[in-house]
Amino acid sequence: MKVLQLNHIALHVADVDTSVAFYRDVLQLEPLPRPAFDFPGAWFRLGIDQELHLIGNRDSAVHSASRGNHLALKVDDLDAWESHLQRLGARHNPRQVRPDGGLQVFLPDPDGHWIELLGTSDGA
Repeated sequence: MKVLQLNHIALHVADVDTSVAFYRDVLQLEPLPRPAFDFPGAWFRLGIDQELHLIGNRDSAVHSASRGNHLALKVDDLDAWESHLQRLGARHNPRQVRPDGGLQVFLPDPDGHWIELLGTSDGA
């Protein structure tokens, strides 16, 4: 018995349309078909075969922070991502360098879920 991989991450959001615009336009995630559940939501592709599931009608507080609960996405070109965020006027923290050389940029989604964009000092 073993865990094979992470399949999906689900985030509870207040307004699905606002969150869809953020994840589609700011984070450039590919929307996926979603089964006809009896509650609002949206699905997106993360990488090759993982997914982000948004679940609507959040009415409780979000507890998220760059040094607390957050979602980290490895990206291809952190310089390009920072330029993209600046062009859009998307709120984000200045780049940080981890002790292992990893490069981090943190930004909140519309609900306050923090997302880390992770690059490396060698560009990979």
